[in-house]
Amino acid sequence: MSDVNPILSGSAQSIAAYQQAIEQSTRAVVEWLKQPEMYQGKTVDQLRERIQLSFTQEGLGNEATIARAVEYFLKDSLSVHHAQCVAHLHCPSLVISQAAEVLINATNQSMDSWDQSPSATLIEIKLIEWLREQVGYSAGDAGVFTSGGTQSNLMGLMLARDAFFAGKGHSVQQHGLTGDLSKIKVFCSKEAHFSVQKNMALMGLGYQSVVQVETDAFSRMDINDLKAKLAQAKDNGEQVMAIVATAGTTDAGAIDPLPEITALAAKENIWVHVDAAWGGALLLSEKYRHYLDGLESADSVTLDFHKQFFQTISCGAFLLKDARHYELMRYQAAYLNSDFDEEHGVPNLVSKSLQTTRRFDALKLWMGLEALGKKQYAGIIDNGVTLAQQVAEYVQAQPELELVMTPQLASVLFRFRPEQKDTAFVALLNQRIGDVLLASGSANVGVTEADGVTCLKMTLLNPTVCLEDIKVLLDSVKQTAKQLLNA
Repeated sequence: MSDVNPILSGSAQSIAAYQQAIEQSTRAVVEWLKQPEMYQGKTVDQLRERIQLSFTQEGLGNEATIARAVEYFLKDSLSVHHAQCVAHLHCPSLVISQAAEVLINATNQSMDSWDQSPSATLIEIKLIEWLREQVGYSAGDAGVFTSGGTQSNLMGLMLARDAFFAGKGHSVQQHGLTGDLSKIKVFCSKEAHFSVQKNMALMGLGYQSVVQVETDAFSRMDINDLKAKLAQAKDNGEQVMAIVATAGTTDAGAIDPLPEITALAAKENIWVHVDAAWGGALLLSEKYRHYLDGLESADSVTLDFHKQFFQTISCGAFLLKDARHYELMRYQAAYLNSDFDEEHGVPNLVSKSLQTTRRFDALKLWMGLEALGKKQYAGIIDNGVTLAQQVAEYVQAQPELELVMTPQLASVLFRFRPEQKDTAFVALLNQRIGDVLLASGSANVGVTEADGVTCLKMTLLNPTVCLEDIKVLLDSVKQTAKQLLNA
């Protein structure tokens, strides 16, 4: 072993090595933040050729290894804080979130038992209690922090499944799935996140179990089609396990009609899970909180904080309305959550989570809320929604651009639309516009489809971006289009 102990500890030698490594890394990040380009513009093939591993017998040491990481990773990373980086639900992060990561990583707490994360466990519980209050749930702590939307959606669907079978006197946990599984259905809109299908497959019910409901002109679930499909399912002898409503679709930012969906589900005794991974940020909004009316009636909710809460990846949460449903996934292990501990009031979060070892990501949200305060947090969330409205108005005034859909959250769907060109040509042109901008390193604009129309997407999460920045981006779109048309 090297003479220099590589383990972080309280020794003077280790502390000195830690400070040196952190300072070297911080200096490199500061220089990277000054980099004017959004991306250095290397292709997949160029990166594949450039990146080489260097695992030697003796090791390179901390300083040389950090230098290599800066050269081969940091310099070629996408600058998500850049004003022209608007392709995805990929946010720049709060400075305080970066500070939280230092504390999370150095302490390396594990959230699977109280004796591995004493203060962290209680902070997370208090945050879950606070989040439930924001949603409109009753007082309690039924919920847990997760890696993000896909995991939270899996938890909602899994508990919906197990509650469905428990209502028939059958325990999935004890005896597995039973009966004619082809008759069990989950409903969601055509614009719902792909994790609905993915998770239903993971749970053994398959893609065939997912019934997609039509959407309206704004990509929101069509309540009339939902009613019709529910009636058809009943006629077919099928049983509805859950309805997944979306509060913030990936492309359009559409929020399904939550009051109508939850009211309909209540009449039919159907579990409602709301995927509010994006739109859940409006819980803190001063202008747009009413978009989430009805969320309080859902049986479970997904929230993501690494989207418009501006936390570093990963940071999400799952909230469960009725704590009794957690019994459906409860498992006790003497080494983590023993009967003795529970009898003596020791909190253990492992019973609420799909994960065992888990990071203390809740610290980032706690520090963010304390550092910014509710008003500033509301302001940076509302900024994106308001900016999208301003950008849409500007796009409509540009003769070469076409607004594909009126914004609902912080995304703008549009396309470059030359005259007298057929649909296929326009679709390919817009695809190529996005590709060329990224390859140049100047901008990252999303390419997607809305109701069969290939278009470009700007996801305006960054609160440091203003309308003038987007005008520059749109000029780049137009210039790139003209270059392609003239090529």
